[in-house]
Amino acid sequence: MKQINIIWGLLMVLTFATAFVSGSEISYAALLIIGIAVLKFVFVSFEFMELRKAHILWKYLVLGFLGIFSMLILFIL
Repeated sequence: MKQINIIWGLLMVLTFATAFVSGSEISYAALLIIGIAVLKFVFVSFEFMELRKAHILWKYLVLGFLGIFSMLILFIL
């Protein structure tokens, strides 16, 4: 139970960091926001969706989807 609370707190900090970066005037804000979103996706999928206990195939599929999707978004930007 303690690890879930730590992950939840980290997700809240990352959410506030995303809000802070989106309001700033830095040139690489979109890259930072996508990076934070990828990190949050990994935390949620492995901890709260219990992907950590899943078969290795599911882990590779989810992480592969994440990689392809984030690269596609970066290519569009």
